[in-house]
Amino acid sequence: MSDRRALREGVVVGLIAYAAVAGFYMLFDLLAARGALYTLNLLGQSGFRGLRDPGVLQVPLASDPTAMLLYNAVHLLSSLAIGMVVTWLVYRAERHPDQAGLTGLFLIMGGAMTVLGIGFLTTPLRPLLPFWSILVANLLAVVLAGRYLIRQHPTSWRRLLPLGTG
Repeated sequence: MSDRRALREGVVVGLIAYAAVAGFYMLFDLLAARGALYTLNLLGQSGFRGLRDPGVLQVPLASDPTAMLLYNAVHLLSSLAIGMVVTWLVYRAERHPDQAGLTGLFLIMGGAMTVLGIGFLTTPLRPLLPFWSILVANLLAVVLAGRYLIRQHPTSWRRLLPLGTG
């Protein structure tokens, strides 16, 4: 497989995951009747303005476009980086089928560590950002990005299952 194809697939995987999480939280916020960008604003202000007091979180927050843009950039870059790593691991598993199960286990553990890390970092926001929403948003990203990768590598996914058959 070419490096250009792997790079392109990594970018697509990252963009799919980014869009899945962003879209989930936009819908989550609209259903909660708090505005489509509420969570983005909350995370931006928490990450870049030091917002931590859960009592303050119970009142409407003024929009902070700079904080939202900064958080959005971090989220996009993180998603692209994760997409690149995941795609690299899939290509690696294709080149080393004897290690594919271990690679699949590494992918699963990486996903779990990502969810737990985000959950830990957003603990002060828990009244407005429940852990289940972090789990669902990331599972949606995995399913959608994974579907794309499976279509690109239809024979490889079974080997990536830690207990699967190669």
